[in-house]
Amino acid sequence: MSSITGKLHGFGIGVVAALMGVAGDELLIPTIVLLFAVDIKSAGSLSLLVSPPTMLVAFARYSRDGSFAVIGANFRFTMVMAAGSIAGAMLGGLLLGVFSELVLIPVLAVILLVSAVKLARHD
Repeated sequence: MSSITGKLHGFGIGVVAALMGVAGDELLIPTIVLLFAVDIKSAGSLSLLVSPPTMLVAFARYSRDGSFAVIGANFRFTMVMAAGSIAGAMLGGLLLGVFSELVLIPVLAVILLVSAVKLARHD
């Protein structure tokens, strides 16, 4: 795949991520795996490099229009989730190499499917 393909898909993912207020990993990882034939673990690592610039731009945009008011209203929840995320990332780093792609890909697929169904239902 060409760098033009990467730029176009990165642009599209950036637009969707900013509109939804997400980092874009839910789109980045499948795109990296499917379009660029990268293994799932490497795709996850690559998404860690791509997500921060996307998040910084989204943070700048959301901070200007008052969208972060939801954080103040849910500060305790946000801090609990952040702490859990940090602990989970640390454990995940320790488990790196323990689980094969034969396990990780179906787990990711199920998570994405459940998320898509919940989003479609607005549950």
